Amino acid sequence: MSAVTSPTQRQLTPESVTAVLRERFGRIAVHCGALSGGTFAAVWRATLDDGTEAVVKIGPPPGVPLLRYERGVIAAEARYYRLAGAVGGVPVPPVLDADDEVVVVGLLPGRPLTEQPEDREAQDSVRRELGAALRRLHTVTGTRFGYDGGSAAHGRAGGETWPEAFVAMTADLLADARDWGVALPVPEERIMAAFERHSGALAEVREPVLVHFDLWDGNVLCDAGRLTGLVDGERYFWGDPLYDLVCTAIGRRMEDEPGHPVLLGYHGPAPHAFTAAQRARLMMYRIQFYLLLLTEMPSRAMTGEVARERREWVTPLLLAELRDLG
Repeated sequence: MSAVTSPTQRQLTPESVTAVLRERFGRIAVHCGALSGGTFAAVWRATLDDGTEAVVKIGPPPGVPLLRYERGVIAAEARYYRLAGAVGGVPVPPVLDADDEVVVVGLLPGRPLTEQPEDREAQDSVRRELGAALRRLHTVTGTRFGYDGGSAAHGRAGGETWPEAFVAMTADLLADARDWGVALPVPEERIMAAFERHSGALAEVREPVLVHFDLWDGNVLCDAGRLTGLVDGERYFWGDPLYDLVCTAIGRRMEDEPGHPVLLGYHGPAPHAFTAAQRARLMMYRIQFYLLLLTEMPSRAMTGEVARERREWVTPLLLAELRDLG
């Protein structure tokens, strides 16, 4: 798949990043260089004059159209790290500086799982640690369901109950799809009707829990078979902890893999039995996630072969989940 530069990513130079650090936070950078891997913000590594190694994330240029849930997410990342950093045993970067457009955090050791050698034993060890870290993170609870505390200011979806918040989050995605002219593989009415039929399963979630949401392999750092960091927490929300099993097994069904190392790290060695309601919720969460993967393409300038490849990958997954959800 060819590389795509998203309109949401600012085109920066070492000089412009140095100026941002100096003018916004009074920080002096002696060296900086661009990092790769994301498709939303511009991410740079910087060495500060006191020897601190930092990662600088700079949000989209003013006026660039965003998906509804992406409004205000740069400031949300700092909030996630502060919440998660208060939990013992969870490696997240320390926040050095932050405002609504820029976040500066300490550089963590290790590299993403996506860049690790094909060593099944080492990767399974990291995933077990990830499961244990998620168990600790899911002890953090909020007062309202949906996107983070900046929701009121940015109009991000939320609600007093999980069914209300989840439906609002989905409705925003469907509205984005209409705005961007994304042709979905099924009518949106069918999706919302399926969620309504299974609203009772959603209603079982009574407590808003801290959900990272985006823990795919690229956001899990490790070194020598040990977990060293969870990054890119800007898309977090308050909801069902089960949702964190979606991106930790993209394209698969975690509930059908009782020996998956994330589950072993989370629940322990005894096989974990998922209830029918939990299985239904996981199907709904994957449907919503696959909708996001389709809806975000135009905003990331994914066209032609790149867009075709993603549609051909995502569409069968979405249809299978909707079929089996019933």
